[in-house]
Amino acid sequence: MNPIVVTGTDTDIGKTVFAAALAGALGAHYWKPVQAGTDEHGRTDRNRVIELSGLPQDRFVPSAYDLATPASPHIAAEIDGVTIDPARLSLPGVEGPLVIEGAGGALVPLTRDLLYADMFAKWGAPVILVARTALGTINHSLLSIEALRSRGVPILGVAFVGDAVEDSEAIIAAMGKVKRLGRLPFVDPLDAATLSAAFRENFDLQDFRA
Repeated sequence: MNPIVVTGTDTDIGKTVFAAALAGALGAHYWKPVQAGTDEHGRTDRNRVIELSGLPQDRFVPSAYDLATPASPHIAAEIDGVTIDPARLSLPGVEGPLVIEGAGGALVPLTRDLLYADMFAKWGAPVILVARTALGTINHSLLSIEALRSRGVPILGVAFVGDAVEDSEAIIAAMGKVKRLGRLPFVDPLDAATLSAAFRENFDLQDFRA
């Protein structure tokens, strides 16, 4: 198994779309450990990745927890009357690459005393930080990189999403001392074919292979 964690600097920045593109390009399995709620169309992140990755259903590992409330996992679980047990968040055994998608940012709480970044450290898998290119991304990205490094989490690199902002992308990579993996532009229309093409044009697949 070759796990890769996809986390973000914030919520709604394109992390799920990037995870779908990466999983599709690698022919990977996909796992969302904790799903909390759905989007405005009633879709989970897993549903979106199924739509956008072009992968068969057997590549999708069931979430350890499917929560109804759209919120941070710790409070969603409390509202739903569920206790999140970290032991159930052990990496699933699959053959080949496994793309693991977190929730929101790296410091999102899973419980009141466990952050996603703490689980990343326990897993020991390389992490891709997905960052937007819009105003504010330098601060959010560098803070996320520091938070991951302070826990000994290996960072594979940063993947940007959005319109090109050369200076912001360059300074994050330089000051954060991380690899600049590429930038996924906004894709319209967005479907499995257009997303796959955009990923191939803007990323080197060898950067993601173990």
